Amino acid sequence: MRSDQLRRRNRPGGALRGAALGAAVAVAVLTALVVARWGPLMSCDGRVARALHAHAVTHPGFTHVVRVLSDWFWDPWTMRALAAAACLWLWWRGEVRCALRIALVTLVASVIQQGMKALVGRDRPVWPDPVVSADYSAYPSGHAMTATVVCGLLLWLVPRGAPHWPARTAAALAALSVLGVGFTRIYLGVHWLSDVLAGWLLGVVLVALAVLTAPGGAGGAGGACSGRSPASPRADYPAR
Repeated sequence: MRSDQLRRRNRPGGALRGAALGAAVAVAVLTALVVARWGPLMSCDGRVARALHAHAVTHPGFTHVVRVLSDWFWDPWTMRALAAAACLWLWWRGEVRCALRIALVTLVASVIQQGMKALVGRDRPVWPDPVVSADYSAYPSGHAMTATVVCGLLLWLVPRGAPHWPARTAAALAALSVLGVGFTRIYLGVHWLSDVLAGWLLGVVLVALAVLTAPGGAGGAGGACSGRSPASPRADYPAR
């Protein structure tokens, strides 16, 4: 009976480690294919980019909505502001280590994406009739990576005992933001599909590592980095 309970407790951590390893391998392979300019991948990127750009050019009203979502609601600075707000809230509650962990992971994500952009040096799509413009290298997508990291970390803070409706709403909004921002970057013609995939995969790796290395690991995720509610008398810091 005790061994069955231990297996059930270890299962979330094992699944998360598997997800982290799988995402890390996938992004390594994807990066190698991008650097080597592998023909099938380049062709797929081109087909998707051309199809979406053609729609963007001929539907200016929809394109404007997509641009507002990409440049304001799902912009990396908006996501970082959400992470900063979460850090301040956690700090106020006494979860100092958790606040520092989220701040550090968000900062590391920015450093990794900029470093990879410089190393890979991939050109962005070029159009005779662009709908928007973007600077610096394309790979990986900073929008996609930042949204994945911040949304993943914020979901991690949702208590495991939270009511189903708010928890599911939070998960749906996070999924919409992560998938939606990836679509907007390709639709606006500033990223290739593989740029967005790399951003998502790198974000998964960072979130998984943040959870797995926190006190309590994956089994303690939810509500606090320590795995205990700040209101608990056993918590490291008292509730405020």
